Amino acid sequence: MNEPMVVIRLDRASRVYEPGDALACEFFVEGLHACMVKSVEVSVLWHTQGKGEEDLAVHQFQQFSADESSCCDPLSPQQFRTVLPNSPMSYRGRIIDIRWCVRVRVFLHRGREVVGEQAFQLGSVPRLAAAPAVVPTSA
Repeated sequence: MNEPMVVIRLDRASRVYEPGDALACEFFVEGLHACMVKSVEVSVLWHTQGKGEEDLAVHQFQQFSADESSCCDPLSPQQFRTVLPNSPMSYRGRIIDIRWCVRVRVFLHRGREVVGEQAFQLGSVPRLAAAPAVVPTSA
Protein backbone atom coordinates (compact mmCIF):
# COMPACT_ATOMS: atom_id res chain seq x y z
CA MET A 1 0.00 0.00 0.00
CA ASN A 2 1.30 3.47 -0.88
CA GLU A 3 1.91 6.06 1.82
CA PRO A 4 -1.01 8.48 2.19
CA MET A 5 -0.48 11.95 0.72
CA VAL A 6 -2.31 15.26 1.25
CA VAL A 7 -3.01 17.16 -1.98
CA ILE A 8 -3.65 20.93 -1.69
CA ARG A 9 -4.65 23.04 -4.71
CA LEU A 10 -4.73 26.84 -4.45
CA ASP A 11 -7.11 28.88 -6.59
CA ARG A 12 -4.23 30.78 -8.25
CA ALA A 13 -1.56 29.03 -10.27
CA SER A 14 0.85 31.89 -9.52
CA ARG A 15 0.37 31.35 -5.75
CA VAL A 16 0.77 35.14 -5.26
CA TYR A 17 -1.83 37.01 -3.19
CA GLU A 18 -2.11 40.59 -1.96
CA PRO A 19 -3.21 41.63 1.55
CA GLY A 20 -7.00 41.53 1.75
CA ASP A 21 -7.33 38.99 -1.08
CA ALA A 22 -9.42 35.89 -0.59
CA LEU A 23 -7.40 32.67 -0.71
CA ALA A 24 -9.41 29.61 -1.67
CA CYS A 25 -8.17 26.08 -1.95
CA GLU A 26 -9.31 22.51 -2.08
CA PHE A 27 -7.66 19.54 -0.42
CA PHE A 28 -8.01 15.79 -0.26
CA VAL A 29 -6.00 12.77 0.82
CA GLU A 30 -4.84 9.97 -1.44
CA GLY A 31 -4.13 6.49 -0.14
CA LEU A 32 -6.46 6.39 2.89
CA HIS A 33 -9.82 4.93 3.79
CA ALA A 34 -12.26 7.34 5.44
CA CYS A 35 -12.62 5.01 8.44
CA MET A 36 -8.92 5.55 9.23
CA VAL A 37 -9.38 9.28 9.89
CA LYS A 38 -9.88 10.62 13.42
CA SER A 39 -9.81 14.35 12.58
CA VAL A 40 -8.55 16.90 10.03
CA GLU A 41 -7.06 20.35 10.69
CA VAL A 42 -6.71 23.04 8.02
CA SER A 43 -4.72 26.19 8.73
CA VAL A 44 -3.25 29.20 6.97
CA LEU A 45 -0.08 30.29 8.72
CA TRP A 46 3.25 32.05 8.41
CA HIS A 47 6.59 31.06 9.85
CA THR A 48 10.12 32.39 9.82
CA GLN A 49 13.23 30.58 8.67
CA GLY A 50 16.82 31.64 9.05
CA LYS A 51 19.06 32.62 11.92
CA GLY A 52 17.65 32.62 15.42
CA GLU A 53 14.50 31.03 16.74
CA GLU A 54 11.64 30.22 14.39
CA ASP A 55 8.42 32.20 14.84
CA LEU A 56 5.06 30.85 13.75
CA ALA A 57 1.56 32.33 13.79
CA VAL A 58 -1.74 30.89 12.60
CA HIS A 59 -4.02 33.23 10.65
CA GLN A 60 -6.98 30.85 10.11
CA PHE A 61 -7.70 27.46 11.64
CA GLN A 62 -10.49 24.96 11.14
CA GLN A 63 -10.83 21.46 12.60
CA PHE A 64 -13.13 18.62 11.58
CA SER A 65 -13.68 15.61 13.82
CA ALA A 66 -14.88 12.17 12.74
CA ASP A 67 -17.16 12.18 15.82
CA GLU A 68 -19.03 15.27 14.61
CA SER A 69 -21.35 15.76 11.69
CA SER A 70 -18.99 18.51 10.45
CA CYS A 71 -16.32 15.94 9.61
CA CYS A 72 -15.17 16.13 6.05
CA ASP A 73 -14.48 13.09 3.92
CA PRO A 74 -10.74 13.43 3.34
CA LEU A 75 -10.95 11.34 0.18
CA SER A 76 -13.27 13.84 -1.53
CA PRO A 77 -12.07 17.35 -2.40
CA GLN A 78 -12.96 19.77 0.42
CA GLN A 79 -13.07 23.57 0.11
CA PHE A 80 -11.38 26.09 2.40
CA ARG A 81 -11.41 29.89 2.13
CA THR A 82 -10.02 32.84 4.09
CA VAL A 83 -9.32 36.54 3.62
CA LEU A 84 -5.61 37.23 4.01
CA PRO A 85 -4.31 39.80 6.50
CA ASN A 86 -2.30 42.96 5.82
CA SER A 87 0.88 41.61 7.39
CA PRO A 88 3.37 40.17 7.71
CA MET A 89 4.15 40.00 4.02
CA SER A 90 6.33 37.28 2.54
CA TYR A 91 9.98 38.21 2.69
CA ARG A 92 13.26 36.62 1.65
CA GLY A 93 16.25 38.29 3.24
CA ARG A 94 19.86 37.57 4.04
CA ILE A 95 19.17 36.63 7.64
CA ILE A 96 15.49 35.68 7.81
CA ASP A 97 12.61 34.61 5.56
CA ILE A 98 8.88 34.97 6.23
CA ARG A 99 6.94 32.21 4.51
CA TRP A 100 3.18 31.61 4.24
CA CYS A 101 1.47 28.27 3.63
CA VAL A 102 -1.74 26.29 3.80
CA ARG A 103 -1.22 23.26 6.05
CA VAL A 104 -3.52 20.25 6.25
CA ARG A 105 -2.98 17.74 9.06
CA VAL A 106 -4.90 14.47 8.97
CA PHE A 107 -4.89 12.64 12.30
CA LEU A 108 -5.32 8.89 12.02
CA HIS A 109 -6.31 6.37 14.65
CA ARG A 110 -3.37 4.94 16.61
CA GLY A 111 -1.57 8.29 16.77
CA ARG A 112 -0.29 8.59 13.21
CA GLU A 113 -0.74 11.73 11.15
CA VAL A 114 -0.29 12.82 7.55
CA VAL A 115 0.68 16.44 6.84
CA GLY A 116 0.68 18.42 3.61
CA GLU A 117 1.70 22.03 2.96
CA GLN A 118 1.31 24.36 -0.01
CA ALA A 119 3.40 27.53 0.08
CA PHE A 120 2.18 30.86 -1.28
CA GLN A 121 3.39 34.44 -1.35
CA LEU A 122 1.62 37.28 0.46
CA GLY A 123 2.44 40.65 -1.13
CA SER A 124 4.67 41.71 -3.98
CA VAL A 125 7.74 42.44 -1.93
CA PRO A 126 10.84 42.19 -4.14
CA ARG A 127 13.62 39.86 -3.11
CA LEU A 128 16.53 41.57 -1.38
CA ALA A 129 19.43 42.19 -3.78
CA ALA A 130 22.71 40.44 -3.10
CA ALA A 131 25.31 42.47 -1.27
CA PRO A 132 27.95 44.04 -3.54
CA ALA A 133 31.27 42.29 -3.65
CA VAL A 134 34.01 43.87 -1.59
CA VAL A 135 37.09 44.58 -3.67
CA PRO A 136 40.30 44.68 -1.64
CA THR A 137 42.43 47.77 -2.13
CA SER A 138 46.19 47.71 -2.11
CA ALA A 139 48.09 50.21 -0.01
